[in-house]
Amino acid sequence: MLRLDDLQVFVRTAEVGSLSAAARLLDISPAVASAGLKRLEQQLQARLFARSTRSLRLTAEGEAFLVHARQALQSLEAGRQQLAGSKSTISGPLQLSVPSDFGRNTLLPWLDTFMHNHSQVQLRLLLGDRVTDLFREPVDIALRYGEPEDSSLVALPVAACNRRVLCAAPAYLQAHGEPWQISELREHNCLIYMLGGRAYERWRFHTADGEHSLQVAGDRLSDDADVVRRWALAGAGVVYKSWLDVAGDVQAGRLKILLPHVLGEPTPLNLICAHREQLSKPVHLLREFVQARCTELLAQAPWDR
Repeated sequence: MLRLDDLQVFVRTAEVGSLSAAARLLDISPAVASAGLKRLEQQLQARLFARSTRSLRLTAEGEAFLVHARQALQSLEAGRQQLAGSKSTISGPLQLSVPSDFGRNTLLPWLDTFMHNHSQVQLRLLLGDRVTDLFREPVDIALRYGEPEDSSLVALPVAACNRRVLCAAPAYLQAHGEPWQISELREHNCLIYMLGGRAYERWRFHTADGEHSLQVAGDRLSDDADVVRRWALAGAGVVYKSWLDVAGDVQAGRLKILLPHVLGEPTPLNLICAHREQLSKPVHLLREFVQARCTELLAQAPWDR
């Protein structure tokens, strides 16, 4: 493997035309510089300089390799600066649109921690379940479930393994019983929310026999997913929600997982923006921060037990 210090010797020597001068610039002895250059030529199996007692000039192979050596050193320096910059203070506005339920009940305390760690950031938080919010509102990024229908949008995964789970409040189950098969959901009051502008009333599941879908019905529908979650907590019916939305309620005993042997529909969480230029340093840090906490919740998901 080529050594970084050998590449530096080669590039500096080519630039100043003298091995001893390059050694002085690099603060090493001429002998060390000479050894590094010889080691590089041996590894490349090519002669990089034509030497004489009075001159030193690049060979054709040396001229060709110099371009790549410079690019390699520049790339490494850019990486070093990026790492150094990532440790510095970030500041400025951060405009974020998130789903109503996930935003209010899961993300909000995470954002408090993020803002405490980065006190120079000014957060503008918009709650909504429509992807079109990304275009109607002046936001930098949006967190959304599922892949965007608009292929021109940039989507970066945050919680790729997330799924929906079927659950209900203990009070509802005490009054109406617990379903033990997918088909029994027809006998229950299913709480429905809007998804992509349409009522999400065909629920899909995966079992050992393959994919199953069921048309469900209930006496309540809302375009706000948080409202549907609150109905479920109040014991109004059965809900089919993202694990990230209800994990806290399940862990606290406010909701109970139903049909635990059935795998819910995939519902990945993605960070979405209109252009990659919007992926600023605060955006990247926020994505990494949220991704880490989603990973912690997903480690407790019922399908991984």
